[in-house]
Amino acid sequence: MRVARFALPVALLFALDACAQPADRTASGRHAAGTPDAATPPQEIAHGLDHPWALALLPQGGYLVTERVGRLRRIAADGTLSPPLSGLPTVWAQGQGGLLDVELSPDFERSHRIYFSYAEPGPGDTAGTAAASATLGDTAISDVRVIYRQEPKLEGPNHFGSRIAFDGKGHVFISQGERFDRMRAQQLGMLQGKLVRLTLDGSIPSDNPFVGRKGARPEIWSYGHRNVQGLAIDPRNGRLWESEHGPRGGDEINLPQPGKNYGWPIISDGMDYSTDRPYPETIGTHAPGMESPYHVWKKSPGLSGMAFLVGHPESAWNNSLFLGALADGNLIRLTLDSDRIVAEERLLTGLGARIRDVRVGPDASVYVLTDEDNGRLLKLHAPARHQRATP
Repeated sequence: MRVARFALPVALLFALDACAQPADRTASGRHAAGTPDAATPPQEIAHGLDHPWALALLPQGGYLVTERVGRLRRIAADGTLSPPLSGLPTVWAQGQGGLLDVELSPDFERSHRIYFSYAEPGPGDTAGTAAASATLGDTAISDVRVIYRQEPKLEGPNHFGSRIAFDGKGHVFISQGERFDRMRAQQLGMLQGKLVRLTLDGSIPSDNPFVGRKGARPEIWSYGHRNVQGLAIDPRNGRLWESEHGPRGGDEINLPQPGKNYGWPIISDGMDYSTDRPYPETIGTHAPGMESPYHVWKKSPGLSGMAFLVGHPESAWNNSLFLGALADGNLIRLTLDSDRIVAEERLLTGLGARIRDVRVGPDASVYVLTDEDNGRLLKLHAPARHQRATP
């Protein structure tokens, strides 16, 4: 069943702030049970990164980080930044293209395999989103195997996506953009503007929704996407969530279902950058046979990165979905009641930096990357909960 469209009231969207006093107080002004203090300032783990794009937390400590210019680095637990690892394939690092997401394989502790996505050069000045797996070493990656290539490759520097997510059932989801060529998102014979689902070695699952359909690419899971830069599996139920950029307005969250059409550019809440009017192809915000957003922002935060914090009842941030905001320069925390989004809070509002990626550690710490020439890796902790005050 399709979940109904949901948008928070504007007053709620902008009233909440990381530095605000909690609303739930007793008459005496003491904290009620479970009410958090204001969030503590972020801890800087590392700096000196060149437009970092994605972060992976290594199980023995330390981190992997991609830089959009085409570099993969290790960061030690103490913040020491390694030289670039060798062994990467050629990366098309122009405009929004470059080295993009990185994820640890589900069997990383045994195999030391990683997965990463990137803009891959094609003939002439064309490029397209690609994804590969490789074995991670101390100073290099090896045994690189390309598992996905967006086809056809196109000219232009925009809308490559891309994020990677594993469903725990032997499949990998890879997101991408429509390469700023809007109607390709609706064309099933092309891979632009599609969410794809593969097995871990890049083969096509037999139960993908378009397998055997003439004129459709069998890799496709869902279509009608503009530029998906957030992708995560909800650990509570295995459900896939994605976030994507609208144009001027209309950033959205979807829960992609197999074979469904998410509408871009036929339906959208956003406007053409140059005219501030709907694009010529856009007929409205709803249309038969197309899925309206699960959650939408009328003013675009510039969504990038997505991570769940669940299973930590001791944390004031338990049952939250975090999203980076590039345009707004902050971190969005959505409070969840099951799948329902019931509140929004903005964190790091005074940081003054684009938040490119967000990850959650096993101890419920939250990590973010800032998209800057001197990019930073920051660590956040939820505010403390106070016990009920006694009379």
